[in-house]
Amino acid sequence: MITEYIEAAMSKARYELIEDEEPYYGEVPELEGVWATGKTLEECRKNLAAVIDGWIIVRLRKGLPLPPIGEYKDEDGVFIGTLPSLKGCYS
Repeated sequence: MITEYIEAAMSKARYELIEDEEPYYGEVPELEGVWATGKTLEECRKNLAAVIDGWIIVRLRKGLPLPPIGEYKDEDGVFIGTLPSLKGCYS
């Protein structure tokens, strides 16, 4: 379920070029404070996925819910709907 959440978040990511040593900037507007940079777009995407992973861990450890984001299907391709809150999944 965490992997699906990260994939759904990554599908909402927005990227732009900035004037910096790491000119690729990416963020997920639906997830407050989630952004990353990289020297290449691929590095930026990798860094952004790692930031999302860390963001999830921090929120769950603090007992904060994860906002629903995206939609996904189960292994059989059946539509499940919006990802639920993962509150309480990790202590």
